[in-house]
Amino acid sequence: MYVLAVAAAIAITVRRWEARGGSRELVYEVAMWAFPAGIVGARVYSDITSCNLVPHTWWGPFAIWDGGLGIWGGVAAGTLAGIWRLWRRGADIPAFMDAVAPALLVAQAIGRVGNYFNQELFGGPTTLPWGLEISPAHRPAGDHQYAAFQRTFLYELMWNLALAWALVLLDRTRRVRAPGLFALYVAGYSLARVGEELLRVDPAHHIIGFRLNFFVAVVLTVAGLAWFARIQGNGAGRPIAASARRGGALLAAGGVLWMAGCGASSHAAPTNEASAHPRPDHPRRGQVAAPHSPRVTFEPSARSS
Repeated sequence: MYVLAVAAAIAITVRRWEARGGSRELVYEVAMWAFPAGIVGARVYSDITSCNLVPHTWWGPFAIWDGGLGIWGGVAAGTLAGIWRLWRRGADIPAFMDAVAPALLVAQAIGRVGNYFNQELFGGPTTLPWGLEISPAHRPAGDHQYAAFQRTFLYELMWNLALAWALVLLDRTRRVRAPGLFALYVAGYSLARVGEELLRVDPAHHIIGFRLNFFVAVVLTVAGLAWFARIQGNGAGRPIAASARRGGALLAAGGVLWMAGCGASSHAAPTNEASAHPRPDHPRRGQVAAPHSPRVTFEPSARSS
């Protein structure tokens, strides 16, 4: 999935950067530095924020296949590496950041498909018609009696694609000063994560009852919108452009709809696993467990949080 996501991001960035008069060779060079840096940054972020999931071995902190990746660490490290290469080449850094913003969202959307096959990073129990049936082996502790859970990774996938499309349309108006699109990418993605973090039930550090990444998302949403407003109002005597107000209003409206619609959790009724879906490897109380058969997985469970 990661290979497909990176390939899509490069292809989209090449097209958008060449439309701005740039060369595709620069895109390839930036990708060669930004992608490895992003992997390292994502793993470091995951190790720091989810240290309890790191394998207790000397190689545990480096095991990206066991413990996952943190998207914000990856974006931060990849962005810094990319900016460094652009600076070395004397390229237009703000324009390149705007060119890559929609591509990053598409790549992140593709990456979320892997969460479906791995049955991970879903939300709480639900009776909504689009709820995802999770196998008992992957259900959270205390929720084994429920069958369907929120498809939070699907919500994020849909949001990312919609936001990428919105950024492309906004770019065509030529009213957004660079790197305004990248600022909206930071704010828009983080806004979606605010709602998503309220729904997810996978292990995470909590502060006053909220997941750590909830606070990260809130801070980045506000910072991204403030950055966007500053960029658009940075001209001599020029007020904040109407596009800044529209961008903030659209993000706020979209976030409210997202959390009220797809993000609205519904209390699910417990399922009778013993009668509806008998499983010899999950016996009733008092029975002897049958030997557990190997489970086939589609890909390594390197989570992208």
